[in-house]
Amino acid sequence: MNPFLVSADWLAKHLGDHDVKVVDASWYLPAMERDARSEYEAAHVPGAVFLDQDDVVDPTSELPHTLPDDAIFAAKAGALGLKETDTIVIYDGIGLFSAPRVWWMLRLFGAKKTKLLDGGFPAWKCADHATESGPSVHYPVVFTPSMDRTQIAGLEDVRAALSTEVNIIDARPTGRFTGEEAEPRAGMRSGHMPGAVSVPAMSLAEKGRLRPADELRVIFEKAGVDFSKPSITTCGSGVTAAALTLALETIGQEQLRLYDGSWSEWGGREDTPVETGS
Repeated sequence: MNPFLVSADWLAKHLGDHDVKVVDASWYLPAMERDARSEYEAAHVPGAVFLDQDDVVDPTSELPHTLPDDAIFAAKAGALGLKETDTIVIYDGIGLFSAPRVWWMLRLFGAKKTKLLDGGFPAWKCADHATESGPSVHYPVVFTPSMDRTQIAGLEDVRAALSTEVNIIDARPTGRFTGEEAEPRAGMRSGHMPGAVSVPAMSLAEKGRLRPADELRVIFEKAGVDFSKPSITTCGSGVTAAALTLALETIGQEQLRLYDGSWSEWGGREDTPVETGS
């Protein structure tokens, strides 16, 4: 059993527990033409709160999804009724797409019992469990943060990693990694960081569920990841990079950092090297 996942049946059994909280962390790229909040309002796991990933950010950053500081995150999480001591179950509307980012954030700020719903909301519905519509009733609580900054990589960390023994693993689709497809955000160069390897986030799941550890290991090995080295995960704006972090932790990797600025920062600058092709 994956220690980071819970099943739909497990969640249905524990929905009434006072220390079990559920979060809909759905977020979609513009090209997907889906409205996460509207879908949440239409149907969600009973009692789930909606966490807007475009809102729980650093308000001073020009980049999307930049991590907020401890105080801002604590205020946002507490307002949703989440405490760092809760068992918090995260899901999204695809199955395994945006939820890992919130799983990673909550654990980063000290909520170590955060889990992911295996298969996400599709798995919940497939199991014929009840849903509800409209906003959920929740009461503000105090979230006491303890941020672990060792899990975060910044721009200069990635610059340094280009000339050291570090895996840089990119979760974006292959066409964006190679530069054959344009970035969805205006002003972004196409391509990837020199020496980076491509492991598209969607390759880690089958029918919305995280693949078994042995299959994940093969995927990373085929991409050229050296498990004896530390790794930095990256993507477009720091969201799907967390799926790589989840998969790497699942197979026992511990020296992991997530590049929070990701390609939104790297590809939007003129002083960062970019390669194209595979």
